Amino acid sequence: MSPDQTRVVQATWQQVVPIADTAATLFYDRLFEIDPSTRPLFKAETLPEQKRKLVTMLNTVVTSLHEPEKIVPAAQALARRHVGYGVAAAQYDSVGAALLWTLGQGLGDAWTPEAEGAWTAAYTLLSGVMRDAA
Repeated sequence: MSPDQTRVVQATWQQVVPIADTAATLFYDRLFEIDPSTRPLFKAETLPEQKRKLVTMLNTVVTSLHEPEKIVPAAQALARRHVGYGVAAAQYDSVGAALLWTLGQGLGDAWTPEAEGAWTAAYTLLSGVMRDAA
């Protein structure tokens, strides 16, 4: 990722933080809609906690994008845990699509081609690390 892409991701994330709960709900609703195979990976009673984990993880990744040595080992460990949960490689594409859609919904006019490109680069980088570790 370029420094400009990192800056854009971090700036737009700050606009998502105030609506993080809504964004997490939008994300999971969209994920389950576009890829029903992901729904059995989550229990209804643990979904509120999973939403908090998602926001926390995204915040950690976004704030550390300029320091990949901090996020790569954590992403690799997360990927290995996801294998145990039954996550399939193809589901990374669904997660990416749901994330980008959610950001577009939440950011509205701030979801520019530049923002979409930066977030796509960030997710591609992260999911590539995770796929390799899995």
